[in-house]
Amino acid sequence: MHKKVGLIFIASMMLTACATSPTGRSQFIFLPDTQINQMGLQSFDTLKKQKPINNNPQYNQTAQCIAQAVTGELGVNWEVVVFEDASLNAFALPGNKIGVHSAMMKLVDNQDQLAAVMGHEVGHVLARHSNERASQEMAVQQGLSMISQTELGQSPLTQGLLGLGAQYGVLMPYSRIHESEADIIGVDLMAKAGFDPQQSVTLWQKMAQASQGNQPIEFMSTHPAHATRIEQLNQHMPKAMELYKKAQAAGKSPKCL
Repeated sequence: MHKKVGLIFIASMMLTACATSPTGRSQFIFLPDTQINQMGLQSFDTLKKQKPINNNPQYNQTAQCIAQAVTGELGVNWEVVVFEDASLNAFALPGNKIGVHSAMMKLVDNQDQLAAVMGHEVGHVLARHSNERASQEMAVQQGLSMISQTELGQSPLTQGLLGLGAQYGVLMPYSRIHESEADIIGVDLMAKAGFDPQQSVTLWQKMAQASQGNQPIEFMSTHPAHATRIEQLNQHMPKAMELYKKAQAAGKSPKCL
């Protein structure tokens, strides 16, 4: 009976979870966006209570200006907070929230590089990656639970291999796809706002230098290798430059830094 219910559950998910990302990629999204957005809002509120907030006026003004330009055509306001943190990171959460670490503010050379960072993070939200990941994990867990109830699934070796296969064969590759997709969405967002998309390549070159080679091999990592990201961005650059030139012709020339 339990197996039958599980099969019905999986079948219903498959029938109702088809979606398409902004790049045209087919997605498996099952959970309501309202639920994911609420989780994002709660997480951001928690972060603001737990992490020190940077009060540097220049950092905050620059971050606000760039975020407003990058998200200007999305029709909603995004809250931006600069956190005092020595790690090179930034993030965006469902519910229109953006966080930037102070170390990232120090790393970038110009507004265009920071726009590449913010565009990338906003790209994750626009492509509903949080919902997609949560939906994938729910489906994988349900599938593994069903297999574990079979005779073959009782073997510790089988259980271990199934878990490893799900991690590296399903969940992590999708995470790398998410990162690459966010790169493309982000570089288009920054170009449409009037930021130089070529600086996105410079940004990842600086990130590669800052990491000093301390990056896991791509197969074992949730992120593409820096060289892979740079290659993909260069391949997409002609289209991004077209968007950039159109933005310039329309008078879009942000002056945030």
